[in-house]
Amino acid sequence: MSQIVITFPDGAQRSYNAGVSPMEIAQSISEGLARNVLSAKVNDQVVDANTPITTDSTLSLLTWNDHEGKQTYWHSSAHLLAEALEALYPGIKLAIGPPIDRGFYYDIDFGDMRFTSDDFEKVENKMRELAKSNNSFVRKSVSKSEAIQYFTEKGDPYKLELIQDLEDGQITFYTQGNFTDLCRGPHIPHTGHIKSIKLLNTAGAYWRGDEKNKQLTRIYGITFPKKSELDEYLELLEEAKKRDHRKLGKELEIYTFDDDVGPGLPLWLPNGGVIIEQMEAYAKKIEKEAGYFRVKSPHIARESMYIKSGHLPYYKDSMFPPMEIDGVNYYLKAMNCPHHHKIFAATPKSYRDLPIRFAEYGTCYRYEQSGELFGLMRVRSLQMNDAHIYCTEEQFESEFQAVNALYLKHFEKFGIEKYVMRFSKHDPAKLGQKYIDMPELWLKTESMVRKVLDKMGVNYVEVEDEAAFYGPKIDIQVYSVIGKEFTLATNQVDFAQAERFDLSYTSENNEKIRPIIIHRAPLSTHERFIGFLLEHYAGNFPVWLAPKQAIVLPISDKYADYAEEVGKYLKISDIRASVDHRSEKAGKKIRDAEVAKIPYMIIVGEKEQESQTVSVRMHGGTDLGSMEIQQLAERILNESKL
Repeated sequence: MSQIVITFPDGAQRSYNAGVSPMEIAQSISEGLARNVLSAKVNDQVVDANTPITTDSTLSLLTWNDHEGKQTYWHSSAHLLAEALEALYPGIKLAIGPPIDRGFYYDIDFGDMRFTSDDFEKVENKMRELAKSNNSFVRKSVSKSEAIQYFTEKGDPYKLELIQDLEDGQITFYTQGNFTDLCRGPHIPHTGHIKSIKLLNTAGAYWRGDEKNKQLTRIYGITFPKKSELDEYLELLEEAKKRDHRKLGKELEIYTFDDDVGPGLPLWLPNGGVIIEQMEAYAKKIEKEAGYFRVKSPHIARESMYIKSGHLPYYKDSMFPPMEIDGVNYYLKAMNCPHHHKIFAATPKSYRDLPIRFAEYGTCYRYEQSGELFGLMRVRSLQMNDAHIYCTEEQFESEFQAVNALYLKHFEKFGIEKYVMRFSKHDPAKLGQKYIDMPELWLKTESMVRKVLDKMGVNYVEVEDEAAFYGPKIDIQVYSVIGKEFTLATNQVDFAQAERFDLSYTSENNEKIRPIIIHRAPLSTHERFIGFLLEHYAGNFPVWLAPKQAIVLPISDKYADYAEEVGKYLKISDIRASVDHRSEKAGKKIRDAEVAKIPYMIIVGEKEQESQTVSVRMHGGTDLGSMEIQQLAERILNESKL
C-alpha cells in the first residue's frame, strides 16, 4: 500500500498508509487525543474525523479548544435538536440548522402546532436521551434524484427547495440513529460527545430571509462537553441580558423608536443627544489634530451619481426605493463617499495638496429587512463617523497605517482591550459580478494592505470574499468586557472610484494622476457604537461621556437654596449637573441616582451648608467625603477632558 506524508501544525511529519483517517492518526498518537477529536482540517478544509486521506496533506486535529471544533460540535447539536423535534412533533417541516458564533439554531415549520419556551425542557430531555445512544454521524453521497425522492416521500418542502440549487454529484446526507438530514457537514464522530444541553429562546425567521416567504420558528440552543462550561455560559448570558443596549437605552432614556416615525429610525432623547455631541467633539478634536477637513453633503442625490459610483449595480438592495422629482429619480444617501468625491473634484488638485482628508458626520439611510432590524445595531438611519482620504501611491502606506493607529487610539480611550482586524479580500471567481473587474489592482492593493498590517504587528486574520466591491478592506471586530463580539470600525481601499469620477491631481511632471482613496469610519455609526458602549459599560458611562455627570441631593427642603447654589456653580463650570428637589428621603434620592447611573452624587445638608462644602458619593458606593465645591468641579472637569 502506498505511503503518504502528513504534516502537522508544528511542522512535524509522519508517514501513513494512503486512506488513513484523521481519527486513526489521532489514535496512533494517543487514545486520549482520539477521544477528544471532533473533526479535522485537511489542507485547510474542515472534514469529518473519519474522512480518508489519500495524498500528502497538512493536518490539524480539531478539538473543543479549536473554533472549527466548536463549530462542528454545534452543527451536530443542531441535527440532534432536529432529531428530537421530529420524534416529539411528528409532521413538522425542517428548514435549516447551522452553527453560529455561540451555539446553533434550527428553523422549523410547526404548521398548526404551537411551540413555546415552555416546551424547552421536554425537548432538552429528548436530546439528552438521544445523545446517550452514541449514534455515529454517517455521511452518504446521493444523487440529486435520490435526494428529491427521499424528501418528497418525507414531505419536506424546504429541503426540496434547497436541493434544486445543488449540483448533482455534490449532494450528501448525514444520518445519526433514525434521523437523516440534507447536509454537507462536517460532523462530530458520534452523539455521545454532546453532554450539557440548553435551549435558549425562539424567534420568528422568514424562510431564506425573505419577508415575502413564510415565517418559521427559529429555535436557538447551545451545548457543551461539561456542565461547568454551560453554567459559566448561562451566568455570562444573564450578565449580557442586564447589559442589553435595548433595555439600558430605555431605562437611561437614551433613545426610542416610534411607530409613526417608522422601524429602524431611532429618535435620540436628550441623554442620547449629549452622548452624540461628546463623541463628535472628541472625534473632531482628534481628526483636526490629524489634518482632516470637515465637509457637509446633502441627504439625497440623483440616480446618475450612484450609477457612476457603482453603488446602484452592487448595492441597490440596501438602498431605499427612488423618489421621482421633476422626472428624475433621486435616492436617499446610503453612503457619503460619492458626495466626497464630488467635493474633491470641485477644485483642481496638485500633488502638493495631497494627502487630502475629508471628514463628515453624515446621516445615511439603508434599507434593512424588517426581520434584520435589531435595536441600535441594525437600523435604517445611520449617523456615520466617515472620512475619505485621497493620496498618492507613495503616501498610501503611511496614510493607511495612520488610520489603523487612529483606531487603536480610540480603543484605548473607550477601554476596548480585545479586538481583531479582519482583512477582507475578493473572490477572483466573482470579478465583474460582486467585485470590480480589475484583477491586477486587486492583487496589488491586497498586497499593500497586508504589508501595512505586517509592519504594524497588529492582530489580524485574512478572510476571502468579504471585500467591498471597489477594493479590499479592514473590518474591526471588538469585544465588550463580557466577551460579546461587535463589528465596529472599517478601513477600506478604493481603486475604482477615482476612475469612475474622473478624479485626478497634477504630478510634478504636470501629468494627471489618479489618487488612491481610503474610506474609513473608526467610530462606526453613532447607533452601533453607542449600542456597543451601553453594553460595554453596562450603562456606566465614563464621566466625559455621561449624559448627566452630577446630581445635587439636598437631604431636606431646608437646604434647597444651598443645593441650587451648588448646582448653579457646577453648571457655570460647564458640568452637566442637576438638582433633585423632590420631597423624598435622602436614601431614596441616592438609590434613584444609582439606578440612573449618574457618576457623582453630591449630598448637602446642615453641615455642608455651614461649611460651604459638599459630601460626595460616587456611583457604585465609593464615598469621597467632604470637598470644597471648587475642588469637586476641578475633579469632574479633569475627568471630562476629551
